[in-house]
Order: sequence, then C-alpha cells, then structure tokens
Amino acid sequence: MSDALLLLPDFALIVLGFLLCRYTALGRPLWDAVERLVYLLLFPALLFGAIVRNPISPASALPLAGSALAVVAVGVLLAYGLRLWPAVDARLHASGAQTAFRFNSYVALALAERLAGPPGVAWMALVVSVCVPLCNVAAVWPLARHGGQGYLRELARNPLIIATVAGLLFNLLGLRLPTLVDTTVARIGAAALPLGLMAVGAGLQVGALKEAPRLAAALLTIRHALLPAFAVLLVVALGLPAGQQAIVVAFAALPTASSAYVLAVRMGGHGGYTAGLVTMSTLIGMLALPLWLAAWRLWSP
Repeated sequence: MSDALLLLPDFALIVLGFLLCRYTALGRPLWDAVERLVYLLLFPALLFGAIVRNPISPASALPLAGSALAVVAVGVLLAYGLRLWPAVDARLHASGAQTAFRFNSYVALALAERLAGPPGVAWMALVVSVCVPLCNVAAVWPLARHGGQGYLRELARNPLIIATVAGLLFNLLGLRLPTLVDTTVARIGAAALPLGLMAVGAGLQVGALKEAPRLAAALLTIRHALLPAFAVLLVVALGLPAGQQAIVVAFAALPTASSAYVLAVRMGGHGGYTAGLVTMSTLIGMLALPLWLAAWRLWSP
C-alpha cells in the first residue's frame, strides 16, 4: 500500500471533523470542549499507557531517541532564530514558533503501526515520550517570556509533560499497572486519536496568517522541508534499521501539533495566527509526508 493510502484514514478523520464543525449542529463550542478533553485527559492517558506498556532498553533505544531529539533540536534553533529577523512581531513569533518543531502525536501514533507494524507503535511511543518534554519546554518559553508568566509553573502544569514523565518513571523502574487500571487507561487513551484528529479538522482556519505571511512561510518551511530533509540524511548516515528510519522520517515530516493553538490561547498568544499555521501545516502534511517517505526510500541503500 502506498504511503498516501497509509495516511488516508487519519486525514479522512480530519476532513470529517471539518465537515461536522462547519455544516452540522456540532459547531465550534462543542469542538472547543473536545479539544480541552483530549488535551487534558485523553491524550495524556494515551501517552502514559503507550510508554508504560512498551519496555524501554536505553542501549537499543539511544540511536532512535537521539535521532528524533536531534530533529527537534534543529527545529527549535531554526524557529528561535527567526526572532532575529527585522520587524518580526514578538507576539506572533512567540505564538507561532512552536509550530516549526512540535508534531501531531495523534497522526504519529495512528501512522506508526501502518508503517512498521506493532514494533512501530513502541518506537513512535518512545520518540513521542522523549520529544514531548523538549517540545513543550521550547514552546512554553517564548510565550511565557512574552506574556510575563511563570515559566516553571507553566511547565509543571502541562498535562503532556506530567504524563510523559510519569510514564518514563514507571517504565524505567520496571513498574506495571494492575490489569484493571491498565485496561481503563487503554480505553481512555483509545478515544484520543479519533477525537483528536477530528478536533484538528474542526479547527482549520487560515485567515490570520495575512498578518505575517513571511514568518508563516518560514515556519512552515522549517516544519515541512528542512526538518524532513535533515532526518533523511541523518538516519541514512547513522544506518538505523529500516523500520526505525521510517519512523524518524515520518516523525520529522508530521503536521504540527493541534494543541499548539490551545497553548497559545491559554498563555495569551495570538490564537488565530497559530490556528492558521496549524491548518496550513495539516494540509501541507497530507501531501509532504508521503513524498518525504518516498524520498527516503529512494535515498536509503
């Protein structure tokens, strides 16, 4: 099955969310509530459960985790560097910078099994678990600095960071959840992917990007061109196993996180501008992700 068809079920849910929000009685207020539910409960449960259920071997996981962290680190540096451009609006940059290096974990985990089978889910869960803290720390920093908010307090309250750290501690300590608790957490987390993807579609909008189109173009270029290209070169140079290479390249080419909009609004940023970036990134990702996977297959030995 081609990469485009692998992605089709996930993007079909995004389109469904858009249609439901625009053309039915299930309007924006409902999806605002769904977005908060996914962000505060469902997705943290999914992250925690995925990390706890897949034992992490530090030695074998190091090249995979290191590659993903390198991709995120390059994205953070490039996004932060845009602040040095002349006449860049500080609020727009603080709100939008995160979209250059954050990633849509809903799409990531939904795609992983179709790309690399059951091991792909464990690999992507590892990638998500190690990269979510860095992404969230880097996303909160410019918003907290611009808004004059407590940086450490915002990090300590972030549900994705809390779930990730808790899952890693459980995993590294060799702890396991009781069967009843594990089943409950799994069922809560299972709702995160379809609802999260539909919430992405419900939030699609682009109008606010006209306030700073050059900045938007630069951020989207980092997200969908520079980072995937770097990932292809990196995994081929490191000689990772083929399945792990596919996971890292797909990770680097993912659409940005839909929760970027929630974070920007909650911390006093420009929500409309961030929503526009999320929308464009989602649309670009539908085309770019399969193309980058195809480019990796041509490039790899």
